[in-house]
Amino acid sequence: MDRRDLSAKLEAALLRELAREHARISTSYFRGRLNLPNLTLGESDSFLGRWMADTRTLELSRALIVREPWPITVEILKHEMAHQFVDEVLGIRDETAHGPTFAKVCTDLGIDGRAKGLPTPPADSREAQVGERIAKLLALAESPNAHEAEAAMLAAQKLLLRHNLEWNDVRAQRGYGVRHLGQPKGRTFEPERILATILMRFFFIDAIWIPVYRPLEGLRGSVLEICGSPGNLDIAEYVHGFLSDTAERLWLDHKKSTGLVSDRDRRSFIAGVMSGVHDKLSRQEKGSVAAGLVWVGDPGLRDFMKKRHPHVRHVRYGGEPKGRSFAEGRTRGRDVVIHRGIKSGPSEGRGPLLLKR
Repeated sequence: MDRRDLSAKLEAALLRELAREHARISTSYFRGRLNLPNLTLGESDSFLGRWMADTRTLELSRALIVREPWPITVEILKHEMAHQFVDEVLGIRDETAHGPTFAKVCTDLGIDGRAKGLPTPPADSREAQVGERIAKLLALAESPNAHEAEAAMLAAQKLLLRHNLEWNDVRAQRGYGVRHLGQPKGRTFEPERILATILMRFFFIDAIWIPVYRPLEGLRGSVLEICGSPGNLDIAEYVHGFLSDTAERLWLDHKKSTGLVSDRDRRSFIAGVMSGVHDKLSRQEKGSVAAGLVWVGDPGLRDFMKKRHPHVRHVRYGGEPKGRSFAEGRTRGRDVVIHRGIKSGPSEGRGPLLLKR
């Protein structure tokens, strides 16, 4: 069966979801000034989306929706809604489709005017060089000597901190990118939330859980979106995969060593591992502060996030019960050393390779 095929029931549900997304974007970005047009799915692969003013039709590629992650569909929808705004609200009809008015609307609202998906700024050769130096340090962190491994990991963190302090203004000029980590889930649990906090606090990106829709299943969920410079996104994506894989491995080791036969305590143990990693990175951060290296944030990234997500709803979580499994996982997490961890053979491809997209 061609994955572009949708049953009548799934297609009807998809169109309802697109209508809800249109209303949300209209409220968040266009102050509710856009009325719902005729939403249709096109069969052509030659375009991702198009706005047809004469029939008030907003058409999206069916192939795009079933092939790409939902956030890509939302980006294309925002792009076409910018065309609708220029046409129906501003009444500009004497310019080319991507003329100056359209370009200004996209810039002001943080919408990608290229209609190619997620915002992706050009790569910076200097940032790439720093990334390679960090990769080499994390390769040294594979050392079986615990002190050498810790020293290499700490050196990599300090290099990353110095780089971000020195190039704060440059990043804002070059722009920021967006990526999505992990698979969409119906619920987000404590391990994922702690991991997101680790990425935001120690790896110079910003993150937010965004709602997504799975058109081939007719289900909603959420996925972690990270925003930052290309180099920082590379490292954060790697760390996310590394820590996710490491926590799962530690759980399997724990099950084997304790004779457990069920996964009842798995989530609590993995949350403990992530908490232990957070504790360790916090202690190392204090050493950087003592050396006069203090990160106060990236104003350009904050502005980018504010444009991209004008209305953010903050949810406070109480956390899950902290029992013995959590404490044991936390102890193991405090011993984790983030290293390059590239392996060959059957295990290759389990997680992202550092700086190799």
